[in-house]
Amino acid sequence: MKKRHAGAGLAVIFSIFFLSLLLSCTRKEEPIKIGLAGPMTGDQSKMGLDMKNGAEMAITEWNQKGGVLGKKIALLVEDDQHDPKQAVSVANKLVNDGITGMIGHFNSSASIPASSVYNKAQIPMITPASTNPQLTEQGFTSVFRVCGRDDQQGLVAATFVADVLRLKKVAVLHDKTTYGQGLADEFVKALGNRVAVVDYNGISQEDKDFRAVLTALKGKGAELLYFGGIYPQGGLIIKQARELGINVPFMSGDGVIDQKFVEIAGPSSEGSYLTFSPDPERLGSAKDFLRSYKAVYGEPGPYSIYAYDAANVMLRAIETSKTTEGTAVSKAIHEMKHAGAVGNLQWDEKGDILRSPYVVWITKNGKFEEYWKPGEAIP
Repeated sequence: MKKRHAGAGLAVIFSIFFLSLLLSCTRKEEPIKIGLAGPMTGDQSKMGLDMKNGAEMAITEWNQKGGVLGKKIALLVEDDQHDPKQAVSVANKLVNDGITGMIGHFNSSASIPASSVYNKAQIPMITPASTNPQLTEQGFTSVFRVCGRDDQQGLVAATFVADVLRLKKVAVLHDKTTYGQGLADEFVKALGNRVAVVDYNGISQEDKDFRAVLTALKGKGAELLYFGGIYPQGGLIIKQARELGINVPFMSGDGVIDQKFVEIAGPSSEGSYLTFSPDPERLGSAKDFLRSYKAVYGEPGPYSIYAYDAANVMLRAIETSKTTEGTAVSKAIHEMKHAGAVGNLQWDEKGDILRSPYVVWITKNGKFEEYWKPGEAIP
């Protein structure tokens, strides 16, 4: 009996040992998880999917080379529906799922509340697209962006309107979001007393008929209509403005410069001015990205390249710091000089890139092309 008990005891011990060994091996095979969130469904889903594709391509390239820190990388994608409350819910879910770093969100109204969740968990966050200055003015050392800020973008737009177009009166609309209203306000602030704002109004993101607000500004003598918002409303606004006989130039920011804007507005989009970063097709640094992306996903969206760079920065910081510990990874990003697809990237103490990337584009024959850079002569 004693021998049988001893044998059973040894069997239990060996079972525990092998189970522990199995669990240990399983833990070693656990991938490094990178989160990504944006509007994956709904009217802005193209922007979210463009971001996902860019980050996914970067992670695929790293995995083909063996991953990072000897582990494969997994991308966990969530839909924040460009809603602030949903963004916080998504952020908590990704933190609980064990992400090491975060790529996102797309909208400033989502990124700002979600950033508090990542900051509390000491998880570094890099947004490819959120441009509202408030995001990096919170004092969080773990929040970064690879795009510019709206105070930079608004200044470029205002300089173009005042000094290049030499206009005297403008009308301003915005979509009442953190991004849209924030961009419109930065544009107005940068105009100063050089150009008069004869009409300033907010519209709802849910609205599709803007004829009443457009009719109200029609007789005020505006020489340009500026819109702070995203392409679904931007396309409808300019289309309906033209139908009402409002034929002044239309101008907006990076949230509108997408082919969907042209699809919605049709011929009314012709001649629209938009602020965004330089054309990747003209950047030698983007050559490899463009070739690889087009082979897998087709034409990149405006923020595909930014999500690609954001993911590469995150993974390089993990590799450089030799850890997934968030504080160390964030420190590595702050100290990094990254040769990205969009060019050389470096960050200040707030997490903003050191250079302002904005230029003015124009819509011609249903396509976007660079039109003017700050400091250049009139086109």
